[in-house]
This record gives sequence, C-alpha cells and structure tokens, in this order.
Amino acid sequence: MHIINARLRGKTGLYRVACSGARITEVAPQAEAQTASAGVLDAAGNLLIPPLVEPHIHLDAVATAGQPEWNKSGTLFEGIERWGQRKATITHEDTKQRAHAGIRMLAEHGIQHVRTHVDVTDPTLGALKALLEVREEARALIDLQIVAFPQEGIESYPAGRELMVRALDMGADVVGGIPHFENTREQGVSSLHFLMDLAEQRGLLVDVHCDETDDPHSRFLEVLAEQARVRGMGSRVTASHTTAMGSYDNAYCSKLFRLLKAAGLNFVSCPTESIHLQGRFDSFPKRRGVTRVGELDRAGLNVCFGQDSLQDPWYPLGNGNILRILDAGLHICHMMGYDDLRRCLDLVTEHSARTLNLGEGYGIAVGRPANLVLLEAPDDYEAVRRQAKALLSIRHGEVIMRREPQRVSLVHNSRQ
Repeated sequence: MHIINARLRGKTGLYRVACSGARITEVAPQAEAQTASAGVLDAAGNLLIPPLVEPHIHLDAVATAGQPEWNKSGTLFEGIERWGQRKATITHEDTKQRAHAGIRMLAEHGIQHVRTHVDVTDPTLGALKALLEVREEARALIDLQIVAFPQEGIESYPAGRELMVRALDMGADVVGGIPHFENTREQGVSSLHFLMDLAEQRGLLVDVHCDETDDPHSRFLEVLAEQARVRGMGSRVTASHTTAMGSYDNAYCSKLFRLLKAAGLNFVSCPTESIHLQGRFDSFPKRRGVTRVGELDRAGLNVCFGQDSLQDPWYPLGNGNILRILDAGLHICHMMGYDDLRRCLDLVTEHSARTLNLGEGYGIAVGRPANLVLLEAPDDYEAVRRQAKALLSIRHGEVIMRREPQRVSLVHNSRQ
C-alpha cells in the first residue's frame, strides 16, 4: 500500500507513506503534489494520523439505557443501581452482541485501540467471559485491553478480592478499582493497596475509577499516586475521571500536583459524561464536574479524553465518535486557546496511546504497524473546527473502513 499527498501532524508540506504487509516501510516528504496511479491512495492534502484511541469505555454496558428503568436523577449512583438491575438479566450472547455493536461504532470513526472496563462484581463473571471472547473475535477491527473493573467495590462487595484474582487469572489485562465507592475511606485505601499489589506481582497495568464525585473530601488520588511513586509504576498506572479535583481548593492542589509529577501517572477525563453526571447536588452555581485537564496538561502530565459510555445507565447518548468528545472537552475544560487547538488531537491519539502503553506499536514511523487513519482536514485545528470525519481506516496495511468525503451544495442564491 502506498499513500501520497498526505499531511502529517506537526510537519509542513506533503508526504508519501509506503507500507509492505503490516508494517510502514517509508515516510518521505514530497516536493510537490503527485497524481495517483493504480493501487495508490491519494490523501488529497488531508491529515494522515495513527489510529484514534479510545482509552475508557464500558463495552459490557453498551445499549442498556432504560433497561429496565431510566436513570431519572442523572446521577452516578443511580446509574450504578440501574446497572445492577440490568446486570441481573444479562446473558453471554446478549453481552457479546452489544459489545460487538459498540466496537463497530468505534471502528467506523477510525478507532483501532480500545480499553474497556468490564464489571467483575458478579459471582459468575459472565460479562468478563463474554468480553474475553469478543477480544479475540474483534482483532480484525481493534486491539482490545480489558480492565477488571469492580463496579460495586472490592472490599465492600462480597468476595470482591477473590473475584478480582479470578478475573485476572482468566485473562483480564488491567487491574481496576473504585475506591470512592467503597463503604469507608479505610476500605477505599485498602482496596488501592490490594490492587496495586496484584498489578506489581503480575506485571499488569492499572486503571482506577478515582474520585469520580464532586466531593472535595474524596482524596484517593493522593493514595494512588503515592503507591505509583514508591513502586516506580507511574507510567503503568491510570487515574480515570478524578472529577473531585475540580472541587479541590488551589492550596491543596499545589501540593497534590507536586506528588502527581513525581509519580508520573496517566489521566483520563470523560468530559461529556462527567458534565452530565456531576454537579447534580448543586443548585446554582453548578460545577462543571470535570478534572483539571488543562492544568494537568500544562504541568506535563499525560492526560487524554475518553467516551466512557454508549447508551447505558450513566449516559443515554453516544455514537462512537471520539472527535465529538474532543470538541466538547476543549469547550468544557477551557482549552480553546490557539496553542491548544493546534495540537488538540494529542488528547485522542498520542496521549491515549501512552496511557495504554502501546509503545512502538503505535505511530507513523518506519517499522511501526501499518495502522493509519485519514481525517477530512489538513491539521488539528481544522479537524476540530470542522468536526472532521475519518475517511479511511487502515489496519495492518489493509483498508477496513472507507467513508466518502462530505459534499454540500447550496441551491439558494444568497444575493438579493
């Protein structure tokens, strides 16, 4: 496969990218635009990027909104209650069918790397069994990381520790947690020590739903960060949500950020879901309910955006398009300065790849996997301004998704 007339992020001019089999073999500048011959893909001046990355989603809960009841309060905790009702009725095939439907939505938008959280607070571990099968069946479209996620807690759920160990023995890739949902702070701290021990012993990644609340007294992030620091595991640890940080006072944050930088852990914000779920206990003024994305980014910490949900008890919308999340997140997080906009795709590509520890399995460089996406825009700024679509998704050197460019014609003459 050969691609000509492509633009690359952070570079001027046009480029040619050649692939042989499943690897990139050439990335070379073009002196001028070229005419495509048979078998050559013409990027037509559009932006060629490595695949978009979804760092935080719950595929086991896709398309369950309103089943059996809607989340009428719009709160995180009612969402957990509604999911508990739906969880009691799930079947193996039901879970697989919905997860595959979610993966197709993601793949249609140029996403090829996905981290999904799977509820393991279920004595049968039925959802995990289903997603382990889906991980293999969906390899032609995506690479799937599975987080063993204790939705109802580790310490405060019956046999929570044993279920986590079983989930990892079965093949989950990432150790999860939810310390702020545990019954007491002591249980929350204990759960973090337990899951970090497991991850260190097994050489696994960590992704914790951490302080997903407006409560400024929820401060499990400092515990997670210190555990990551003393164990030297920061690059392998992710703190998801951390929405309480949006309610922390600046004096505390000045100390916290010193620890976060020393720990070097990753952050995922899910801005559309957070702004929907959080601030529910406020009258006015209402908090935005998101973490300090801009501040984390400017401090040199790795932070990225995720979708979180596709039509589930926590979030009734979603269509798999992470560039929609990027657009909303830049607004919500006050990141609309031109410098932010010029490199905004970092938040759904490079930063997310670091969170998933993709390493040399990601990026446009000779020897890297021939996994590429063509966006209908010339650069980051235009991609978000136009809400650009993915025109092509190439995986292992083969086109797996193709979308026709948008064409709009006005039929009314505006001149009077």
